[in-house]
Amino acid sequence: MRLAGAGGFINISQAAKKVVFVGSFMAGEQRKFVREVEHRTFAGAHAQAAGKPVLYVTERCVFRLGANGLELIEVAPGVDVEHDIIAQMEFRPAIADPVATMEAAIFADAPMGLRERLTSKPLADRFAYDAEQSTLFIDFERLSIRTPADVEAVRREVESRVAPLGKKVYAIVNYDHFHLDPHVEDDWAQMVYDLVEGFYLNVTRYTTSGFLRAKLGPALAARGVAPHIYETVEEARAHLRD
Repeated sequence: MRLAGAGGFINISQAAKKVVFVGSFMAGEQRKFVREVEHRTFAGAHAQAAGKPVLYVTERCVFRLGANGLELIEVAPGVDVEHDIIAQMEFRPAIADPVATMEAAIFADAPMGLRERLTSKPLADRFAYDAEQSTLFIDFERLSIRTPADVEAVRREVESRVAPLGKKVYAIVNYDHFHLDPHVEDDWAQMVYDLVEGFYLNVTRYTTSGFLRAKLGPALAARGVAPHIYETVEEARAHLRD
């Protein structure tokens, strides 16, 4: 008779600051979320007492460990909570209000762009204002603009930073490795035009990509925005007050 031991799991899970269990919701036709087990290698009560975050991620839903046990916090698109989850468990978990829907891109055949997501700087961290120079520095490096919602998010971020100043400012924009989907080029160009008219004394842009300069320049020109994009930040700074 061979028994599978816990190995170093107990030590690792107890020492970890956060624990995330990942696996399928069912084991074939067998239920995994049962009332009792023969052996216990992780103590939820101990983790709860220590204030340790614990998540249980499956292909149809996500639970977290709460004060009274498991709490359902997310479900996959199209999943019926009662039929597809609760009815397949031996106990009823707590249910968050509201229960979030897992991102549809997780289940799509198309690439999720994980590298961009993991390496991308949050939008709010891409803006810096120099009050002495009255200059807003905008870092769009490796930013991907794929939807009209992405365009509007940038518009709101600029407006929220400049409008309270009560004056127009200069702006320098880094477009290195910037990605703009073709179907939102017009939306982007219109947004840039609106910002130039409403918030900028002047704006210069730069990127090392000749392809992007050739692509973005005409789109801006079509909206009456100065289309020149410099190759370096030094050039952009030098021509900011032209």
